[in-house]
Amino acid sequence: MHNPIHSAVHRPLHRHDGFISGQYSFRPLTPADMPMVRTWLHTPEVMRWWGDPAHEEKLLLEDMHEPLMVTWVVSYKATPFAYAQHYDVASWAAPHFAHLPKGTRAVDTFIGVPDMLGAGHGGRFLSALAEHLVREGAPMVAIDPDEDNIRARKAYGRAGFKGDELVETGEGPAILMTYSPG
Repeated sequence: MHNPIHSAVHRPLHRHDGFISGQYSFRPLTPADMPMVRTWLHTPEVMRWWGDPAHEEKLLLEDMHEPLMVTWVVSYKATPFAYAQHYDVASWAAPHFAHLPKGTRAVDTFIGVPDMLGAGHGGRFLSALAEHLVREGAPMVAIDPDEDNIRARKAYGRAGFKGDELVETGEGPAILMTYSPG
């Protein structure tokens, strides 16, 4: 598996190239990954927060081919364990993101391997992802966990995301959290 490290100066955010940060690597999601991702979507924690696995699989397949969406498999020490995607907040109508600076990237993610939950991986890989997006030119990174997803909110806080504003999304109430350089 090849995970190129690339320079923010030469490659725009919409590129689907992967990157490496410490022991975490991010590579493009491919059709060959879908059996693994399908398994992840059926784990209790992912189903709790993401919903119907068949519906989510269909959406992830669409996102994989959507040029405005960057979809990645996240690995720890070369072992895949999580899914992450990011996109420009202006790409889709999401009123709770409308006030954020132009170029802000929104992130959606889940850990699909239950044994990796509760070990600090969420905060660490999200910190690496947010730092990468800022280095690539994003003025801010946003994430909007369900208001009741305390585990995710704590992980995002450890990753450097701040905020506790309750917002309404198309999927229900969420907490808007942002990561800014500095």
